Amino acid sequence: MVWDETRHALGVPEMDGTHREFVELVYALLVASDEEFPALFVRLHEHTRQHFEHEGKLMKACRFPAIGEHNSEHLRVLGELAHFSRGVAAGRLGMARNYVRALPEWFATHLATMDSALAGCLKKG
Repeated sequence: MVWDETRHALGVPEMDGTHREFVELVYALLVASDEEFPALFVRLHEHTRQHFEHEGKLMKACRFPAIGEHNSEHLRVLGELAHFSRGVAAGRLGMARNYVRALPEWFATHLATMDSALAGCLKKG
């Protein structure tokens, strides 16, 4: 997964910067050795927590109508990351690697639906 300005940028610089970091972390995890993977997974988990916290503030600021659905999706993903983090911490990388391989498809869908709608709300205000 590589950042593509045409496909990934939403025109809201603070969202685009955070999304670029997410894409870079996912790519690093996709190509990571078993030695590198645990620390990178911790970084992805922390980045995603901060990313979603910031988006929550943006949703409140523009009174985003789908805030409940969007926050629920964030909570689901954070729960999955927490679950897989416990396995990674115990040295079990297989399931977390499978999860990371699914993130590009999840991100593309989330970006095209929930995040693009949020970007539209922010651009109006």
